[in-house]
Amino acid sequence: MQTIGQFNDSYPPIIDGVAITVQQYARCLHNKGEQVCVVTPKAPDYIDQDPFPVYRYPSVPLINREPYRLGLPDFDLAFQAKLEKISFSLIHAHCPFTSGLLALKIARERKIPFVASFHSKYKDNFEQSLRSKAIIKLMMLELVYFYNQADEVWIPQEAVEDTLREYGYKGKVVVMNNGNDFSSETEPELLQKIARLKLHIPEDELVFLYVGQLVWEKNLRLILEGLAQCDRKFRMYFVGTGYAAEDMKALASRLSISDKVFFTGMISDRNVLCDYYAAADLFLFPSLYDTWALVAREAAALYTPSLMIRGATAASQIIDNYNGFLINNNPVSLALKLKELSLQPDLLKRTGIDAARTLTKSWEQIAEEVLERYEQLIKMKS
Repeated sequence: MQTIGQFNDSYPPIIDGVAITVQQYARCLHNKGEQVCVVTPKAPDYIDQDPFPVYRYPSVPLINREPYRLGLPDFDLAFQAKLEKISFSLIHAHCPFTSGLLALKIARERKIPFVASFHSKYKDNFEQSLRSKAIIKLMMLELVYFYNQADEVWIPQEAVEDTLREYGYKGKVVVMNNGNDFSSETEPELLQKIARLKLHIPEDELVFLYVGQLVWEKNLRLILEGLAQCDRKFRMYFVGTGYAAEDMKALASRLSISDKVFFTGMISDRNVLCDYYAAADLFLFPSLYDTWALVAREAAALYTPSLMIRGATAASQIIDNYNGFLINNNPVSLALKLKELSLQPDLLKRTGIDAARTLTKSWEQIAEEVLERYEQLIKMKS
């Protein structure tokens, strides 16, 4: 039986939206009886427990991008020998870097279908870490070249196409939404009450939540500066890790909100993470960097609406005061919206219910669509 390969630079124990997407693709396809594997960098002292093979290659820490790692697949002959023995039917690359280039190389050599997903605004990453405009331009040309080699380029929502076109990509794109593995049949108010009891969070406080990388590219300074201007009683939880974590704690201290802001670190237990989503009144996601906010869909599945920046790509499916909330990109706008919503608890609850209804779809449903596209590509290429 031939194998569908999922290639990405991040994978548990590193947890981000793309890593979760790759794991859920593989899990759902495996559950459907498909032969599937994941190819990704090694993580120190981590043992994979997935029901499908995970092939890992050597890696080193990525400077200033903890906990991410730079993969070095060419340095492991044993790993290369393992890949040689795998009969791939299709390869899906979820990023254009080390794992993606490896995926492209294998797909070319074996003349099999190659799918490439576009998940992030990579130019923002380049501009954050590089000063040379010439190098950035060269890397963008390489990135567009990579996507031009794919049989299909997948994006998580229609609005992401604009970013790809801005980068210079002129080929066809396929919209393939991401799914969600959280859901609850419990009535929203009871669900929140139970979650707060588990987490020892008072019932009479507004609770705000952010889940994701603690990096400045996510516009997290806006959250802290906006909260500093909020005169309501609240708790803010940041779930995740990243290079900006210590600077964020220092900023919270300077803004005199350290007693209201809590940093949990990474939460790998999905049941505990579920409780945080359910306990929150509002999910704060002001990122202008993300193309798709998987974490906002996870929050929505547990009746917690999101607050995003008006015009952001990630906010393209948010209708203000219906299935989420939109603000301008400044701390004052955030503070005013938080004050407004604190006086309208019924609006918060109603919006959370509509978010669950309009923004969520199970990974099992997504896997049906994914497998159908894969089968079409394999048939066309054979």
